[in-house]
Amino acid sequence: MPTIKDVARAAGVSTASVSRVLTNHPATSPEMRERVLAAARELNFRPNAVARSLRSTGTRTVGLVVSDLLNPYFTELARAVEDTARAAGYSVIVGNADEDPAQQDHYIRILLERQVDGLIVVPTVDTSPLLREAAELNHNLVLVDRPADDVDAPTVLADASSAIAELVDHLVAGGRTDPAIIAGPEHVGTARVRLEHFRAALAEHGIALRPERVLHGDFRAASGHDAMAALLAAEPRPDAVFVTNGSMALGVLQLLAEQHAADPLLVPDDIALAVFDDMPWFTLLRPTVTAIAQPTAELGERAMRLLLARINGTDLPDGDALRCRLTVRDSTLPRRSA
Repeated sequence: MPTIKDVARAAGVSTASVSRVLTNHPATSPEMRERVLAAARELNFRPNAVARSLRSTGTRTVGLVVSDLLNPYFTELARAVEDTARAAGYSVIVGNADEDPAQQDHYIRILLERQVDGLIVVPTVDTSPLLREAAELNHNLVLVDRPADDVDAPTVLADASSAIAELVDHLVAGGRTDPAIIAGPEHVGTARVRLEHFRAALAEHGIALRPERVLHGDFRAASGHDAMAALLAAEPRPDAVFVTNGSMALGVLQLLAEQHAADPLLVPDDIALAVFDDMPWFTLLRPTVTAIAQPTAELGERAMRLLLARINGTDLPDGDALRCRLTVRDSTLPRRSA
């Protein structure tokens, strides 16, 4: 299917010029309009919902597409976006992509057809043609939490590198030298980054992360359960496990509870447990759970402020990535015999 870039190339103009023609912008010469429309006819290009959405004069609504609303992290993020939008007189329409790229694109298309004034998206995959086209045609787009390749839009991210390095320092100081990681999907940029930071931090201590100690889940509880079962079936077992999101940690905790009757496994004496994403109830568990907290509310607020700036025709810098914070609790204490 031809894209706006194909039309621009065939007409010998910029994508911005194609956008102006498609949206009937007054600052378009008759010659330019004819060149673009001729190229579109030749390529059988049909303007989609992205282009049609630009005809709006303003609706005071914005769209937010998150990858999984069942994940408490994204629920908190959505709340921060909504609070910031409401204070500025905007309403927010939320779509749950359910970690499905097709569902993500469905919601983006629907929101644009509803002529929202802007979009905030947590991409489910690195590459999305619809997101890329939305960025080319409509600059009222902000990405948050995860980057997307070839999408020209402000991106609000958290920096986990120092917090993960602190976690590894803490584990190694407690005698943990054979850790495992339950990483997220390989096609999601944040999952790869967390794994890379963990591997690099271990390398600073001269520890190589063994391939069999790396398992990938899908950021859902069931995948955390299955990955933990596989790690505990290994011989020898790892002496620590780093779970890279809160939803997968639920599955890990469920597996540990199920296994306890048949094969009691003590945390932290037998195995240390740390989680990326801090949950309020981690302090209620016994042992309490060591976790890395993301600046979730700040991420949502910054994303919405960037979008408002775009809507109002001004530019704000993306700003530095917001730093994550490690909280050490009982689940990673040194072994009693260490």
